[in-house]
Amino acid sequence: MNKIHYLYCLLAFTIILSSCHSRRAAMKGQPGEVVKPQADIADKYSAILGVNRSDIQNGRLYAFIENWMGTPYKFGGEDKDGVDCSGLSQLLEQQVYGINIPRSTSQQINIIKRKYEEELIEGDLLFFDYDGKKFSHVAVYLQNGYYVHASSSKGVIITKLHDPYTYKYFSRCGSIITDTAYLQPNQGGSK
Repeated sequence: MNKIHYLYCLLAFTIILSSCHSRRAAMKGQPGEVVKPQADIADKYSAILGVNRSDIQNGRLYAFIENWMGTPYKFGGEDKDGVDCSGLSQLLEQQVYGINIPRSTSQQINIIKRKYEEELIEGDLLFFDYDGKKFSHVAVYLQNGYYVHASSSKGVIITKLHDPYTYKYFSRCGSIITDTAYLQPNQGGSK
């Protein structure tokens, strides 16, 4: 086999292997367990969030985000065909942290212990007042001033909290109260 033919075969083999690679990131460990992230995931999200690679520690969280990133917005949706903001928050809290929270934004607001913005940690909930409606949108805080959410126009994305467009609608944030009296899984659907 000549050298050029060998290089073409190698190139074809590489293309075939890369096309078989699934976009789905591995969610290792169990909900609530912090596992080391895949190297490519840590690299990607450290660049997006503007943090050191070593600051990306929750592999389940970033694998979850990688798997949902770009999913279109769909009111009442809870799957890869479309998801709304409260559905994404509910799924993330359940699959990453092992916490069952209500389905609707209007119920999710009632299960947080309020905090100041400077006190936010990964997994905290952020609420926004869009269209003149109090607490009409929910997001999950990541780190370094960024959060993940299901945008009605762009689907699942990461946004900087101090983005000039969205920050003016920011209204409340806090940590989830883990008292089981508040945590009823799969309650009704809302944005």
